[in-house]
Amino acid sequence: MSATPQKNRAARRVLAAVAGLATLGALAAAAPAAAGAQSHGKGHTKPRTVDVQLLSFNDLHGNLEPPAGSAGNVNEIQADGTVKAVPAGGVEYLATSLRDARKGNPYSITAAAGDMVGASPIMSGLFHDEPTIEALNKIDLDVTSVGNHEFDEGSAELTRLQNGGCHPTGGCYEKGKKFEGADFPYLAANATYEKTGKPVLKPYTVWKKNGVKVGFIGVTLEGTPNVVTAEGVKGLKFHDEIETVNKYAKELDRQGVKSIVALIHEGGAPASTSYNYDCDSPGPGDGISGPIADIAKGITPKVDALVTGHTHQAYACTIPDPAGNDRMVTSASSFGKVYTDTTLTYDLRTKDIVRTSVESANHVVSRDQAKATDMTDLIKRWNATAAPIANAPQGFISADINGRGSTELEKPIGNVIADAQLAGTAAADKGGAQIAFMNPGGIRSDLVYAASGSEGDGVVTYGEAFTVQPFTNMLNVVDLTGAQIVTALQQQVSGSNAASIKILQVSKGFTYTLDLTKTGAERIVTDSVKLDGVALDPAKTYRVAMNEFLGGGGDGFPVLAQGANKLVGASDLDLFNAYLAANSSATAPLAPPATDRITIIK
Repeated sequence: MSATPQKNRAARRVLAAVAGLATLGALAAAAPAAAGAQSHGKGHTKPRTVDVQLLSFNDLHGNLEPPAGSAGNVNEIQADGTVKAVPAGGVEYLATSLRDARKGNPYSITAAAGDMVGASPIMSGLFHDEPTIEALNKIDLDVTSVGNHEFDEGSAELTRLQNGGCHPTGGCYEKGKKFEGADFPYLAANATYEKTGKPVLKPYTVWKKNGVKVGFIGVTLEGTPNVVTAEGVKGLKFHDEIETVNKYAKELDRQGVKSIVALIHEGGAPASTSYNYDCDSPGPGDGISGPIADIAKGITPKVDALVTGHTHQAYACTIPDPAGNDRMVTSASSFGKVYTDTTLTYDLRTKDIVRTSVESANHVVSRDQAKATDMTDLIKRWNATAAPIANAPQGFISADINGRGSTELEKPIGNVIADAQLAGTAAADKGGAQIAFMNPGGIRSDLVYAASGSEGDGVVTYGEAFTVQPFTNMLNVVDLTGAQIVTALQQQVSGSNAASIKILQVSKGFTYTLDLTKTGAERIVTDSVKLDGVALDPAKTYRVAMNEFLGGGGDGFPVLAQGANKLVGASDLDLFNAYLAANSSATAPLAPPATDRITIIK
């Protein structure tokens, strides 16, 4: 079965390229239900099917305000084939987009695929993401899976976000108010307690209206322990995504729930970064690769659609299920910049989704539309609470220093961060570091020249620095041999990182060549690895600084966990701010550094 007829896909592709805005969601969702009907009394017919609208998004990461700089853009293919960067995102606009899309759709569900919180800008992160949960409640989110970032502060904090209650150390942030928790269920089917084997939170939920029932199963990626600090996943076990979804789909089926959607915090890589790219070209699912492609092919045909995330990409593809039938698999970029509108045609007799009628498209959360006033009020309230800390100046820059918004493997802000970590740990009593490494996933934003408030252009506030580095990881300085350092470089492009490479950002003076024409570990030209122009000695010991997440072997760098003689230093954010203060002023602002430390052969 083909989930979307080819002519419908082609028409949708043209419409999306020309319009590409939230208003299209209402048009697509307003399509008539399937024509089949059955007799129901004299002169009356009862529709055989109803259209269930599924609105979805993923990887919000507490971005309540529009993401700054290039990280706030989405790529859009135009009618003439060119690509345009469109500013997008912000919950004031996301709320409007979703509310407009729901109009005229009596059966509308809003679901998410994890990482709603974690790695958040200061307005949410400073308050342990209570502002984001409040915003999602107001948006009327019905359900979400957990993502890896929901475990950043451990399972007890995740449970608090679900059930409410004031933070154990931060307390209640607003006088006279108690945090109520999420109105929607967080689903964590494949995250269980080691001691009991029970899921951390509910594994599934069933949405019901007028006899229509849709089951949702939520999972995070099995590899969550590799991308979260050890403390965050302490006492937990993460299970295979396919096995877990299949287990609970069978359970739902036994309960008579035949329409099932899996919310999976794992994703893929489309061949284009444009949100309206047709990844069913030339055939179903041909334009998508990565972990979700294999997961989709292994999940039981009992599941009718997959809403995914984690990779921060946008796609709406059909990938064959184990029975060979096409099934919709979607993802909506990140930071609230895109939402997906999927029409699920529900058969009232079989209680199942008519797979051949499923249609789906992604839409930009445009900043040209009206703001949702309740979200504006929420942002103003929490910004006022954060202001005394967030608005404090830390340094000065002469232009945008791109990080999250950069598509290059060596990022300007990555170099600044690595230099800051080296500067803060180089002194003998601070660790004696000679080299610093920064993981690219820990860079959450750009440093933007334009003022975010009243501070003035070029002024970096504490809030802006926090948005770039929100984890507040402590720095570790360890002994590593030259051979171990080369192995770490090879692990960027091999092992668990082979399919999706993770290029470490390196401090000034450390250089090497990355040859992308080769594969695996051979991509690292070993004799090119140098420190201050001198080839690294495999047998010599070097002092290397990195955050505690990398120091624990996170992000697929197990060799970094072998470091000896560890010294624990200040937090990454403190060192970043100290570097800005020491290396910039109003008259001599910090300029974007050259990106010439890694020579890349393509």
